[in-house]
Amino acid sequence: MAEILPVKAWRYNHYLDHKIEDLTSPLFDVVSLKQRNALYQNPYNSIHLSVPRGNQPADAAAELLQNWKELGIIKQDPLPGIYVYYQYFKLSGSDKEYCRKGFICHIKAYDWNEGILLRHENTIPSAVNDRIDLLAKTELNTSATHGLYTDPEFILEKYMDESIKSPIYETEDYQGVRDVLAIIHDHDVIQQFMDVLQDKQVLLADGHHRYEGSLEYRKRMMAQNPSHTGYEAYNYHLMYLTNTEADDLRILPTHRILENIPMSDEEFLDRLSAYFIVTPKEDPFELNEVIVGKKWAFGLYLSGNAFKIRLKPEIHGQISWHFPDEVKDLDLTVMHYFIFERILGVYREEQRNMPGLSYERNFTACISSVDSGKARLALITNDVSMEQVKRVCFSGSIMPQKSTFFYPKVICGFLFSSIKEDEFITAPAACF
Repeated sequence: MAEILPVKAWRYNHYLDHKIEDLTSPLFDVVSLKQRNALYQNPYNSIHLSVPRGNQPADAAAELLQNWKELGIIKQDPLPGIYVYYQYFKLSGSDKEYCRKGFICHIKAYDWNEGILLRHENTIPSAVNDRIDLLAKTELNTSATHGLYTDPEFILEKYMDESIKSPIYETEDYQGVRDVLAIIHDHDVIQQFMDVLQDKQVLLADGHHRYEGSLEYRKRMMAQNPSHTGYEAYNYHLMYLTNTEADDLRILPTHRILENIPMSDEEFLDRLSAYFIVTPKEDPFELNEVIVGKKWAFGLYLSGNAFKIRLKPEIHGQISWHFPDEVKDLDLTVMHYFIFERILGVYREEQRNMPGLSYERNFTACISSVDSGKARLALITNDVSMEQVKRVCFSGSIMPQKSTFFYPKVICGFLFSSIKEDEFITAPAACF
């Protein structure tokens, strides 16, 4: 099903890449303003291509890219390859070191209705338009999106483990994660990667806006090309692929914070009790622990008072949203239906742009927001499991907004991939 190709990547010239940590940057949708301003100080940092500045940022990035090519700041690798990318990390409160194993390649930008690449969330049109404009002007993928394939036999891991013994880059990124990049050039091994993915569906874990930008750009170019074959460079997208069966694939929870609610605390708790079992708790810093492993359970920190709340099981059947059971079963569906719609009166379509609603991954920051008076309440949730993501994707539906935070994030700057016709491997037979 999924057609992948090796990448003939553009990478920083050797006289620069010995300080690769000074050239990498966070992805465009997670980089903070403070991080941007610091990274912009380095004239060669990848932020200038991934999040360009100016009144015409895409034009500025295209001009800079051409300048970097002419000056040799970046050079194209002479051979196509599969780029093996390992991320070593720890989670808060644990000494265990995880290693997320994956590889970077080109994948065809399949339309959603083809059922080969599956999404689990919606996109914001304005963000997609920005990505299309940048791709159209630069014809460059500045960072890989994150896709998931399922291989319980772990066929590819042995090749990746061997390759990673000879890294081309190794550095620590802004997340405190150790990032290691290696490359596979062997023809037979690359063919193995292509063969394994050939009968797989791919779930899009992270980078929906960048992927949809590639998809829309492909549609635009197809419409302009009466001789379209499907092998043109514009058909492809840069993706980092990891195995769903690996133990080190982590999805962190994303909590909800509300600046205010249109009722008193007493009225809110009274309405809540119609749907939830509400249990007061002494210590708000235990709210993330008392809900672990409990279905449809949340921590509530309201005006300085802590509660564990859990949906009454007999109430669950009241969900009237026209979703498959795989989506109705999710904690966040329960939260958004009963708390946001039934109690607060904010209907589903309005919740995406609800004033005063923000999302926070850091549990302590949620508590601090309420204690400082910046927010009225915080809703603490459990993480989403990989099995839940798979069930929702295969059902053909999507999850509530901000359901998943795959950790760690892929970084930008290790490599770039061109979709210019004369810089691209345009067909499987031409790879070698």
